[in-house]
Amino acid sequence: MTLTKPAFPTPGHDHGRCTEDAIAHAERICQNRGQKFTPIRRQVLEALLSSHRPLGAYEVIDALAKDMPRPAPITVYRALDFLMENGLVHRIESRNAFLACAHNHDAGSVVAFLICETCGSVGEFPATTLAKNFNDAARSTGFVPKMSVVEITGVCAHCQKAA
Repeated sequence: MTLTKPAFPTPGHDHGRCTEDAIAHAERICQNRGQKFTPIRRQVLEALLSSHRPLGAYEVIDALAKDMPRPAPITVYRALDFLMENGLVHRIESRNAFLACAHNHDAGSVVAFLICETCGSVGEFPATTLAKNFNDAARSTGFVPKMSVVEITGVCAHCQKAA
């Protein structure tokens, strides 16, 4: 897996360009897979792309309601499910929230999420080897893991410099 952006946005980060690139990436993924990138799916992804912080489903609904009639929760959850299935959104388990992703992940790859406790931004990095080690350790006890999620909390470099 190759990261196409830094783990965290840097000062001077061109967020408009970042968003455009992520939408173009989503369009390519959907086109290549024969999937429909419907207006609601696009709007949900755009809401998540509004920052580099994870949003809960109801925060997405609130963001969408600023520019359109308030969507039903099931509509947003279905869009989120589609976006997750296509690797365009990650679920941050500890926050019960969702994060847009514009990276190409290899099949079976695992990412670790770096969650800043100060600003709330989330970065990611490849963690397939780490997850494999955890899964192997779990299997050695007779446990059969079904899902590996690695979330690391701390303080990002930007917040450390600001402190």
